[in-house]
Amino acid sequence: MTATYKCARCKHRVEIDVNVRCPFCGHRILFKERGGGIKELKAR
Repeated sequence: MTATYKCARCKHRVEIDVNVRCPFCGHRILFKERGGGIKELKAR
């Protein structure tokens, strides 16, 4: 299972498993995308 990341420079969505580098621009800073689940908590 590969995680989806977003490149900090070119904003492409990237799925990486071995190299931590954007295949489009070669940048090494990637942001991990959040999951789709939303949690609702009741306020006290």
